[in-house]
Amino acid sequence: MASSAFTTPVVLIIFNRPDTTAQVLAAIRAARPTRLFVIADGPRAERATDARQCAAARALVERLDWPCEVIRNFSDTNLGCRRRVASGLDWVFDQVEQAVILEDDCVPHLTFFRYCEELLERWRNDQRVCAIAGDNFQAGRRRTAHSYYFSRYSHVWGWATWRRAWQYYDDAMQLWPEARAMGWLADVFHSPRMITYWTERFQSTYEDRVDSWAMRWTLSCWLQNGLTALPNVNLVSNIGHGPQGTHTTAIGPLANLPTQAMSFPLDHPRHMLRDTQADAFTDAHVFAQPSRVARWWRRAHALARRLGRAVP
Repeated sequence: MASSAFTTPVVLIIFNRPDTTAQVLAAIRAARPTRLFVIADGPRAERATDARQCAAARALVERLDWPCEVIRNFSDTNLGCRRRVASGLDWVFDQVEQAVILEDDCVPHLTFFRYCEELLERWRNDQRVCAIAGDNFQAGRRRTAHSYYFSRYSHVWGWATWRRAWQYYDDAMQLWPEARAMGWLADVFHSPRMITYWTERFQSTYEDRVDSWAMRWTLSCWLQNGLTALPNVNLVSNIGHGPQGTHTTAIGPLANLPTQAMSFPLDHPRHMLRDTQADAFTDAHVFAQPSRVARWWRRAHALARRLGRAVP
């Protein structure tokens, strides 16, 4: 892939971290996309260093050294994580039918791009699939003999989707009050712990106590019974954990996960069944259970609140 152009549009979402942005751009450079959409939030007035750091991150986009059409959407003011990402992706999907999406701290393996492109084509018209993601949080467990499996979880540390799926993104969460009143999450989860966990997460997001587009996207996918294709190996490493992160302010077990190459040709699943064992592991070790990862999330949330930052 390094010797030929990658034709699927790539979206890069940046803010005020030129150091991590440079690493993500280096990974994108290896794929040589012919079109790069860049979404940038503006500096926060109350943060003295933001203007300089935002300018430095944006300047990196001006130094691309391969043939590439760069389409920019730079905000002069700070919109915040939710509004900037959501409005930026609305802008992207007004122009293209599908895209690969990376944030400024998500470094993909080179094979991530081909994996996304092939699955975007394969599942383009299948309404059951809402996204393709590059994340694997199974701690080295191989869940399938195939190249990927289907999950309820729409992980967004390196992902791809179509206009036909993004159209369901509901920033106002208009359907949440009715879904909550109907006890809808009891149809999604059999665990009271998980029902409580996601009810609290969605309600906090609905009340704007957290600044998260990703929670809104998760709800939008679930309300469509949408599935996400997840790779059997981890294809993206999030290098943004730590004090400078917006959401991931503590360094935990999901930080800096190593990546592996995806093998080709892809071995496609023979069915469209959700991998319940993989999702149960995610439930237990990423969400809601008293595991090391869940304890890390709680510490990260507490630190984010103390620092006055948004919680994912």
